[in-house]
Amino acid sequence: MTTDSGRAALEQTVREEAGLVLAALVASCGDFDLAEEVFQEATLIALERWPREGVPDRPAAWLITAARRRAIDRLRHGSMRAGKSAALRESELAQRAARGEQDADLEEAPVPDERLRLIFTCCHPALAPEARVALTLRTLGGLSTAAVARAFLVPEPTMAKRLERAKHKIRDAQIPYRVPPPEEWEVRLASVLAVIYLIFNEGYSATGASAQERAALCAEAIRLARIVAALAPGAGEAHALCALVLLHHARREARTGADGVPVPLDEQERARWRHGEIRDGIASLERAARCAGRGPYQVQAAIAAAHATAPTGSATPWRLIAALYAELEALLPSPVVRVNRAVAEGRASGALAGLALLAPLESDPRAPQLASYQPYHAARADLLVRAGRSSEAREAYVRAIALTRDEAERRFLEQRCAELSS
Repeated sequence: MTTDSGRAALEQTVREEAGLVLAALVASCGDFDLAEEVFQEATLIALERWPREGVPDRPAAWLITAARRRAIDRLRHGSMRAGKSAALRESELAQRAARGEQDADLEEAPVPDERLRLIFTCCHPALAPEARVALTLRTLGGLSTAAVARAFLVPEPTMAKRLERAKHKIRDAQIPYRVPPPEEWEVRLASVLAVIYLIFNEGYSATGASAQERAALCAEAIRLARIVAALAPGAGEAHALCALVLLHHARREARTGADGVPVPLDEQERARWRHGEIRDGIASLERAARCAGRGPYQVQAAIAAAHATAPTGSATPWRLIAALYAELEALLPSPVVRVNRAVAEGRASGALAGLALLAPLESDPRAPQLASYQPYHAARADLLVRAGRSSEAREAYVRAIALTRDEAERRFLEQRCAELSS
């Protein structure tokens, strides 16, 4: 095997299985920092050995076992606290090491799926809500600290400190690493669902990650959403989130054209949509409707379903969608929801109606943050074009373009702005 093929296999394993491997290591080590460190060391060992010895049949299992052995070596050499070492000696991991297993047995270790336990541990009520989501994105989602900071719109050093505090809280408070009993679900379920949705959004939206990394994040979020919905059959919001991610993911291939430029939803080729996922999403939404209550995920899933079931883009039920966004804003009042509602209202009742909904945002206390919110300027530009106010639209496009990090989206906005100028 060549060095390049061994490296490629390792990169693929880390990209697709990082959450699983790290979750298993956290379960064994009881320490987030140690788990991350030995994971990195195991990848360096694999980088040296796989090109020479071949890729193991179960690469994730190989990395887990190699990393566990690195953790044991550290503990035996007194690099960690004595109390933590004692905890590990009682574990199966330490028992296996004491029997002196040979390196040839690396591939025989099981690969337990500890991800669900990890997400519930990260979402323990003892942690601050923003810390729960951030820590899970960092560990389970495999996102960098910089990527998590972008998701929360905070500086990277601030996020790094927040993550460290959360990890230390779990360690010092001895928060159990487990899926809680059903009677404890209610206090954690909202955080768990929020984390899953953020993982999906990080994969679905355009970021600095590669297309393969984004696809892996979406697949992980969908898998977790299905598991949580199955474990909580009476939780309408769990089924609704499952519906929401499936309905969005069903349109993934149609979101961009051959040149990589985004295609507006009502202009997408419906033949490129994944209709099996749409059917699954509608079924999950119907299950959510049979549960008590109606929460934000159910309303968002209903919006996605309205788009997904429209036979053509011109047949999009904008009036229904605008009404659903009004309902969502009543449940989750925020400038972000208002921007989306304004877009829908602009299509349902005319551009002036949409602009009227945006106008109050200019005096909103959160106006400084809104000034750097690219979708606000892009939505306002589109509405101004439809209202025939070209000069103002051009200014809004220039602002939106300046705030756009994704190159393909920038080209899309530049094309719209150029069409306006011509």
